[in-house]
Amino acid sequence: MAARLTDRQKKKIIAERAGGSSFRELSSKYGVAASTIKRICDRDPETEQIATQKIKQNTADMLDYMESRKEKAKAVLDAYIDALADPKKIGAAKLSEIATAMGIVIDKFINNPMKHQLDKQKLEIELLKLESQVKDSQPEEEAEDNFLDALNGTAAEVWEESEVEEDESSGSL
Repeated sequence: MAARLTDRQKKKIIAERAGGSSFRELSSKYGVAASTIKRICDRDPETEQIATQKIKQNTADMLDYMESRKEKAKAVLDAYIDALADPKKIGAAKLSEIATAMGIVIDKFINNPMKHQLDKQKLEIELLKLESQVKDSQPEEEAEDNFLDALNGTAAEVWEESEVEEDESSGSL
Protein backbone atom coordinates (compact mmCIF):
# COMPACT_ATOMS: atom_id res chain seq x y z
CA MET A 1 0.00 0.00 0.00
CA ALA A 2 1.32 3.43 -0.92
CA ALA A 3 2.18 5.90 1.81
CA ARG A 4 -0.42 8.51 2.71
CA LEU A 5 0.13 11.90 1.22
CA THR A 6 0.68 14.78 3.59
CA ASP A 7 -1.32 17.98 3.36
CA ARG A 8 1.80 19.69 2.07
CA GLN A 9 2.17 17.09 -0.73
CA LYS A 10 -1.50 17.48 -1.63
CA LYS A 11 -1.06 21.25 -1.92
CA LYS A 12 2.01 20.69 -4.12
CA ILE A 13 0.03 18.29 -6.31
CA ILE A 14 -2.75 20.87 -6.73
CA ALA A 15 -0.20 23.58 -7.56
CA GLU A 16 1.62 21.37 -10.07
CA ARG A 17 -1.66 20.33 -11.69
CA ALA A 18 -2.61 23.99 -11.95
CA GLY A 19 0.79 24.51 -13.57
CA GLY A 20 -0.14 22.05 -16.31
CA SER A 21 1.26 18.73 -15.05
CA SER A 22 -0.72 15.67 -16.07
CA PHE A 23 -2.30 13.18 -13.71
CA ARG A 24 0.12 10.55 -14.99
CA GLU A 25 3.17 12.74 -14.34
CA LEU A 26 2.02 13.53 -10.83
CA SER A 27 1.10 9.92 -10.18
CA SER A 28 4.61 8.83 -11.08
CA LYS A 29 6.27 11.61 -9.14
CA TYR A 30 4.35 11.03 -5.90
CA GLY A 31 4.05 7.24 -6.16
CA VAL A 32 0.26 7.08 -6.04
CA ALA A 33 -2.44 6.12 -8.51
CA ALA A 34 -3.58 8.64 -11.10
CA SER A 35 -7.10 8.27 -9.67
CA THR A 36 -5.77 9.46 -6.31
CA ILE A 37 -4.25 12.53 -7.98
CA LYS A 38 -7.53 13.20 -9.78
CA ARG A 39 -9.50 12.86 -6.54
CA ILE A 40 -7.18 15.33 -4.78
CA CYS A 41 -7.51 17.83 -7.62
CA ASP A 42 -11.29 17.38 -7.84
CA ARG A 43 -11.57 18.54 -4.23
CA ASP A 44 -10.16 21.91 -5.31
CA PRO A 45 -12.69 23.20 -7.89
CA GLU A 46 -10.37 25.84 -9.37
CA THR A 47 -7.54 23.41 -10.08
CA GLU A 48 -8.90 21.79 -13.23
CA GLN A 49 -10.01 25.13 -14.66
CA ILE A 50 -6.57 26.65 -14.02
CA ALA A 51 -4.83 23.56 -15.43
CA THR A 52 -6.99 23.62 -18.57
CA GLN A 53 -6.26 27.32 -19.11
CA LYS A 54 -2.55 26.72 -18.56
CA ILE A 55 -2.48 23.83 -21.04
CA LYS A 56 -4.34 25.93 -23.65
CA GLN A 57 -1.91 28.80 -23.12
CA ASN A 58 1.09 26.48 -23.41
CA THR A 59 -0.33 25.08 -26.65
CA ALA A 60 -0.91 28.57 -28.05
CA ASP A 61 2.62 29.63 -27.02
CA MET A 62 4.12 26.56 -28.71
CA LEU A 63 2.16 27.17 -31.91
CA ASP A 64 3.30 30.81 -31.92
CA TYR A 65 6.90 29.71 -31.43
CA MET A 66 6.65 27.16 -34.23
CA GLU A 67 5.14 29.78 -36.54
CA SER A 68 7.99 32.17 -35.74
CA ARG A 69 10.55 29.47 -36.63
CA LYS A 70 8.84 28.26 -39.81
CA GLU A 71 11.21 29.99 -42.24
CA LYS A 72 14.27 28.60 -40.46
CA ALA A 73 12.75 25.11 -40.47
CA LYS A 74 12.11 25.41 -44.20
CA ALA A 75 15.74 26.40 -44.77
CA VAL A 76 16.95 23.38 -42.79
CA LEU A 77 14.65 21.06 -44.71
CA ASP A 78 15.86 22.51 -48.00
CA ALA A 79 19.47 21.90 -46.95
CA TYR A 80 18.70 18.28 -46.03
CA ILE A 81 16.83 17.68 -49.29
CA ASP A 82 19.77 19.15 -51.23
CA ALA A 83 22.14 16.87 -49.31
CA LEU A 84 19.96 13.86 -50.10
CA ALA A 85 20.24 14.69 -53.80
CA ASP A 86 24.04 15.12 -53.73
CA PRO A 87 25.54 12.32 -55.91
CA LYS A 88 28.72 12.20 -53.78
CA LYS A 89 26.74 11.63 -50.60
CA ILE A 90 24.56 9.06 -52.29
CA GLY A 91 27.69 7.21 -53.48
CA ALA A 92 29.20 7.23 -49.97
CA ALA A 93 25.99 6.16 -48.20
CA LYS A 94 25.05 2.61 -47.31
CA LEU A 95 22.13 1.09 -49.16
CA SER A 96 20.10 0.91 -45.94
CA GLU A 97 20.67 4.64 -45.30
CA ILE A 98 19.52 5.50 -48.83
CA ALA A 99 16.46 3.28 -48.46
CA THR A 100 15.58 4.90 -45.13
CA ALA A 101 15.96 8.41 -46.55
CA MET A 102 13.86 7.53 -49.59
CA GLY A 103 11.19 5.98 -47.41
CA ILE A 104 10.94 9.11 -45.30
CA VAL A 105 10.73 11.38 -48.33
CA ILE A 106 8.15 9.16 -50.01
CA ASP A 107 6.11 8.90 -46.80
CA LYS A 108 6.05 12.64 -46.18
CA PHE A 109 5.69 13.98 -49.70
CA ILE A 110 3.81 11.32 -51.62
CA ASN A 111 1.68 9.20 -49.29
CA ASN A 112 -0.22 12.03 -47.62
CA PRO A 113 -1.68 13.49 -50.85
CA MET A 114 -2.32 9.96 -52.10
CA LYS A 115 -4.04 9.06 -48.83
CA HIS A 116 -6.35 12.05 -49.15
CA GLN A 117 -7.10 11.06 -52.75
CA LEU A 118 -7.86 7.50 -51.65
CA ASP A 119 -10.12 8.76 -48.86
CA LYS A 120 -11.97 10.92 -51.38
CA GLN A 121 -12.36 7.95 -53.73
CA LYS A 122 -13.69 5.78 -50.90
CA LEU A 123 -16.30 8.42 -50.09
CA GLU A 124 -17.33 8.62 -53.74
CA ILE A 125 -17.70 4.83 -53.87
CA GLU A 126 -19.83 4.86 -50.72
CA LEU A 127 -22.04 7.58 -52.22
CA LEU A 128 -22.48 5.51 -55.37
CA LYS A 129 -23.41 2.45 -53.30
CA LEU A 130 -25.98 4.49 -51.39
CA GLU A 131 -27.41 5.87 -54.62
CA SER A 132 -27.69 2.36 -56.00
CA GLN A 133 -29.42 1.10 -52.85
CA VAL A 134 -31.92 3.95 -52.97
CA LYS A 135 -32.67 3.32 -56.64
CA ASP A 136 -33.04 -0.42 -56.03
CA SER A 137 -35.53 0.15 -53.20
CA GLN A 138 -37.85 2.39 -55.24
CA PRO A 139 -40.13 1.69 -58.20
CA GLU A 140 -38.45 2.33 -61.55
CA GLU A 141 -40.15 5.68 -62.36
CA GLU A 142 -39.49 7.28 -58.97
CA ALA A 143 -35.90 6.15 -58.65
CA GLU A 144 -34.47 8.20 -61.51
CA ASP A 145 -32.45 10.83 -59.65
CA ASN A 146 -34.09 11.19 -56.25
CA PHE A 147 -30.84 10.45 -54.48
CA LEU A 148 -28.94 13.21 -56.27
CA ASP A 149 -31.92 15.54 -55.89
CA ALA A 150 -31.87 14.94 -52.14
CA LEU A 151 -28.16 15.67 -52.02
CA ASN A 152 -28.52 18.88 -54.03
CA GLY A 153 -31.61 20.19 -52.25
CA THR A 154 -33.41 19.75 -49.01
CA ALA A 155 -35.66 16.78 -48.46
CA ALA A 156 -38.64 19.12 -48.24
CA GLU A 157 -37.93 20.56 -51.69
CA VAL A 158 -37.71 17.08 -53.19
CA TRP A 159 -40.91 16.04 -51.43
CA GLU A 160 -42.79 19.12 -52.66
CA GLU A 161 -41.58 18.58 -56.22
CA SER A 162 -42.74 14.96 -56.23
CA GLU A 163 -46.17 15.98 -54.84
CA VAL A 164 -46.56 18.60 -57.58
CA GLU A 165 -45.64 16.03 -60.24
CA GLU A 166 -48.18 13.57 -58.78
CA ASP A 167 -50.90 16.24 -58.74
CA GLU A 168 -50.16 17.18 -62.36
CA SER A 169 -50.24 13.58 -63.52
CA SER A 170 -53.48 12.92 -61.56
CA GLY A 171 -55.12 16.04 -62.98
CA SER A 172 -54.34 15.09 -66.57
CA LEU A 173 -56.18 11.75 -66.29
